[in-house]
Amino acid sequence: MDFSSAGLRALRQIAESGSFTAAAQRLGYTQSAVSRQAAALERSAGTALFERRADGVRLTGAGLALLRHATTILEAVAAAERDLAGADTRSEQVRLGAFPSAGSTLLPAALGRLAESDPRITVTTREGTTPFLVRALRAGTLDLALLASRPPHRPVDSESPRLQLERVADTELVVAASSIGGFAGRASVHVRELVGAAWIATPSSGAEPLLGVWPSLPGRPHIAHAVRDWLTKLHLVAGGFGVTTVPAAIRPVLPPGVTLLRVEGSPPEVRRLSLARLPGRPTAAMAAVVRAVRDQFASPPPVP
Repeated sequence: MDFSSAGLRALRQIAESGSFTAAAQRLGYTQSAVSRQAAALERSAGTALFERRADGVRLTGAGLALLRHATTILEAVAAAERDLAGADTRSEQVRLGAFPSAGSTLLPAALGRLAESDPRITVTTREGTTPFLVRALRAGTLDLALLASRPPHRPVDSESPRLQLERVADTELVVAASSIGGFAGRASVHVRELVGAAWIATPSSGAEPLLGVWPSLPGRPHIAHAVRDWLTKLHLVAGGFGVTTVPAAIRPVLPPGVTLLRVEGSPPEVRRLSLARLPGRPTAAMAAVVRAVRDQFASPPPVP
């Protein structure tokens, strides 16, 4: 077998992206070039590595086995490059992924806490949906991923081995509304009052859920604005252009003009936050990141 480093990088990016087209965009190649790399890998392996499906590309059992070795090889190459470049070998790196709203509330404070307790650790972050973060963990491009799940908290994917999940905290969902609109001065709203409301939601595609609409809202929601950026969402709320669902923990970073409302007449919507990683013993640096995230939830900043 003869596997090139370029081919192994293509394998890893396909595993993370879930498609040849998305992998090509991330690598700066054409889609046909990535397809040729995939075909060359399969010829060298003598077996199918990719399962081509209507919703994208999945790695076969053989592909996942090769991916585990590819991750080890590419990490060794990266370490050699750092050594040759004279990088500080005392620094430890952790690649952390998180769902989007965590970037505005949890991550900055947790990373600040970590910088004080363990300044030798360098953390790089990426945000994404749960499917993307899980693929990145499997591909070895993330070490840890902060995920949110709803009851009954099923496994995050069907691949083997199962990812290791460490529970961080449970957080309640609430509705963000304008503080000068029809909900001004209120602390709660009945779910029936939200029927027909203008919702500000994250666009959905494929297996990704529609984020921003109250999960148990009766009937079909009216999506007034489809937005991915959290700051844009909240400023649209402040302007009175709609409402959106947010974690209660976002309160400390709300812009002026936004109020949070508990939803009555509907079962509480609680999300479990967990740090996911591949099975096995975590590095000391990964364990330190886990502690920093947990400590941040145990002692959140005071609400202004």
